[in-house]
Amino acid sequence: MWRSLFMALGIMAIIIGVETLLIDSASMYAAAESTAADFIDPGATPALRTEVWEPGEKFPWAMLAIGTVIVLYAITLPKRWHSHGAG
Repeated sequence: MWRSLFMALGIMAIIIGVETLLIDSASMYAAAESTAADFIDPGATPALRTEVWEPGEKFPWAMLAIGTVIVLYAITLPKRWHSHGAG
């Protein structure tokens, strides 16, 4: 169970790192103020409040490094963890 949890977290961090390498900025819309019909018109802003997030230059590389270390840790975990010992 622990192995799969750490593997999932590491792969997710790697995916976020690759995605942020490919984008310059991301626009986030307030979900409470928008409806599905607002997203149909490509020229309109789906919400009144938008927040633009620009990842720093080191962020993608940090996420890739952290994700890689977590995946390598998950691979090297023993298959069975005995937390209470045999007895």
